[in-house]
Amino acid sequence: MADLIDIKLLERTEIEVRAQVPVTDRLKQPLGLVHGGVYASIAEAIASLGTWQGARGDGRSVQGQSNQTSFLRPITDWTIHALARRRHGGRTTQVWEVDITDDQGRLCALVRTTVYPEPAEGP
Repeated sequence: MADLIDIKLLERTEIEVRAQVPVTDRLKQPLGLVHGGVYASIAEAIASLGTWQGARGDGRSVQGQSNQTSFLRPITDWTIHALARRRHGGRTTQVWEVDITDDQGRLCALVRTTVYPEPAEGP
């Protein structure tokens, strides 16, 4: 998905991930607004990446469990900015909140996504 929507990672740790996506016509719905699914996809992709950042040393994979997106204002041009912050880093789930903003720094969508880090295999 990251390649399909051209996510450009700016910063990546196990507690925060920052990314940008250039707005293109293929990301827009018929009225010229960025499609809501794009916001949800960006959020889950970067939250999963942050979760994986912490789990990769264990050889674990990660999967999204839930994704709730609130749309506040449209983005129609230029760049989508996303900042994901881990709010809960449990053993079986991680909860991330993602702010989606436009080039003027205006909050356009809020996303809360839950990611499941596959349990590490025990001895």
